[in-house]
Amino acid sequence: AEPVGLYNIGRSCCLNSLLQVFFMNTHFTGILRRITVPLRATQKRKNVPYQMLLLLEEMQCGKRKAVSPIAFACCLSVYRVKLFVQHDAAQLFLTLWNLTKKQVKKPELVEELSDLYIICVQEHLACQKCSFQTKMNSSMLTLPLPVLDSNSCMLKTLEDCLQSFFHPKELTDHNMCFCEQCGRKTPFLQSMKLVHLPQTLTIHLQRFSFEKSAYIYKLSHYLPFPQNLDFRAVLTEKQCQADDNEKAAWQYELFAVVAHSGSVSCGHYCAYIRSLTECKWYCFNDSEVCQVSWDDVRCTYGHSNLHWGETAYLLFYMKKHPQ
Repeated sequence: AEPVGLYNIGRSCCLNSLLQVFFMNTHFTGILRRITVPLRATQKRKNVPYQMLLLLEEMQCGKRKAVSPIAFACCLSVYRVKLFVQHDAAQLFLTLWNLTKKQVKKPELVEELSDLYIICVQEHLACQKCSFQTKMNSSMLTLPLPVLDSNSCMLKTLEDCLQSFFHPKELTDHNMCFCEQCGRKTPFLQSMKLVHLPQTLTIHLQRFSFEKSAYIYKLSHYLPFPQNLDFRAVLTEKQCQADDNEKAAWQYELFAVVAHSGSVSCGHYCAYIRSLTECKWYCFNDSEVCQVSWDDVRCTYGHSNLHWGETAYLLFYMKKHPQ
């Protein structure tokens, strides 16, 4: 059966693209199919995972080329997710994931959801005046990668962006931290180490920049990303805080790209997704779904001169050899 589209019900391209990425992920739908169905009709209408499941089942009954996500969108509006406005895909992805995780009642499914998506990093802070150090583990749903280096120069590849994210940063001037040993604010060295990577890894390319002024602008420069990504080849020993067993599973293959075209205030999202069952690439553009080639996906690398052009914004990678 060919994949099914989702009608645009009024600026819902962002929601549609993200839903397709969730639905094409067979690991995610496997969890979704095992949720506890709410008893009352009022609960059913307000339950995000259940409404997601209903939409998935409607899409899979295979009678139509596209279905409407209106009931799901109405369910989201209960949780102050606005309808008919332009969303930011990274923020909406986090919102959808949090609502789903919160409303999936079975503890084992909550754990499976976390295993599927959660990244674990360890933050190290070292005072540059004395020997004081702290370490803290934290969980993230996405790796927010800068597309510019510390001197605001454009980074050339996805691997460079990853290196930049895990490169130690000096916290000086107004970024200084309070050191318990020195008893005052001092310069610190902050470094991130990678502890654990999930089955589905989400990378957020920070192409929307707030710097220079209050005006948000989009960085559309050329930034290639690979079909295959091996973290052991990208990061140094110092940037990892994991055993060999964990690292052996750090080999990924690109699964999906959520791409943005247009400007910050007036843009459009679509999703390129590789079917895990047939290994073919598809483009999901609201109600239109068509098969595409890897060359079509590569068109989302970006182009410096085309600010309206299509650029990858979220990348989803899938583990090649899950443990």
